[in-house]
Amino acid sequence: MSTAAATGVWGRAEQQDFRSRVRGTLLGAALGDALGAPVDELSLDGIREAHGAEGLTEPAPAHGRRGAVTAATQLTLFTVDGLIRAQVRRDTGAWHPPTDLHRAYRRWATTQSDWGPDERRKEDGWLAREEWLYSRRSPARACLVGLGDETMGTLELPKNPEERGAEAVTRSAPFGLLVGWEPQLVLQLAVECAVQTHGHPGAYLAAGAHTVLVHGLARGESLDGAIQRALALLAARPGHQPVTDALKHALGAVRQGMPSPSRVEELLGDGSAEGVLGAAVYCALVGEDIRHGLRLAVNHGGASAAAGSLCGALLGALHGETALPPGWLTELEGRPTILELADDFAMEMTQGPALHGPAVSSPGWLARYPR
Repeated sequence: MSTAAATGVWGRAEQQDFRSRVRGTLLGAALGDALGAPVDELSLDGIREAHGAEGLTEPAPAHGRRGAVTAATQLTLFTVDGLIRAQVRRDTGAWHPPTDLHRAYRRWATTQSDWGPDERRKEDGWLAREEWLYSRRSPARACLVGLGDETMGTLELPKNPEERGAEAVTRSAPFGLLVGWEPQLVLQLAVECAVQTHGHPGAYLAAGAHTVLVHGLARGESLDGAIQRALALLAARPGHQPVTDALKHALGAVRQGMPSPSRVEELLGDGSAEGVLGAAVYCALVGEDIRHGLRLAVNHGGASAAAGSLCGALLGALHGETALPPGWLTELEGRPTILELADDFAMEMTQGPALHGPAVSSPGWLARYPR
């Protein structure tokens, strides 16, 4: 598949496999986010008190319904929207994806302050007109502040330079779905978009690492292989030590016997971005199936929604959409939107020239993703 993606020649089987992994990544991340939302930041004892000795095993209500997602999923969808629009805008000769992503994240920021979609903003495209995205779902202060004005954070001048939370990591999986790109370019793009809200190297390099993992899995590699590549690419980056240590700890923990909440908590540490990534990678490595992996990722006294989201993205990219628990999917908030966006992304990446370009232009597509 990687050769097809790299040369731009997609057979039907490759297109179907790719679409399944795109859907798997986005739905898996949303499922993990929704599973963790009701128990986010509860202690393990608190989770067991509320949900029984086994902890949380099935989706439970949060934000007034079962299957509700948090700001992590909202932002991930705007990452996808920004990536599609970067590709579309390339026809105009303008090519700077971080700018397109910043605009997309600013559209998300608007959903956090406005009552609902503003039909007069023609440049919004279709995603920003989705009513359900206008609910505030505990957005991190770093995201609201980082995206609160027109100034875009850069590696030289990042927003929130001390910010170490996992919120930039949880929105970064879609960069890994650029399977035609080289891994180091995917890493660089994720980093440049992470610093728009999270300026600490631990946070933005964790975002880059997660992206490289998804990228390897989406290209058909094993999770072990993807981790080795991420470690090799991170080694050249200043400030990489906490992130590489977290990934190595996750690999080491796999050999330490039966998985347990205490092992996940140990990997989470103080809940900084690299700890959440390490815990999610561990749960993806030891999970017997997606259900088991996600349950492990949310039943602990830390950032349950973030760890669930990262673990879900990895397992979804690895196994594709058909491996996701169907009973959980039926209740997932925003599933039609997520599927529509996933399929649009897959279509843009595999058949972009047939949708827009010098010779052909689909007006319907350009209304959805304005230049």
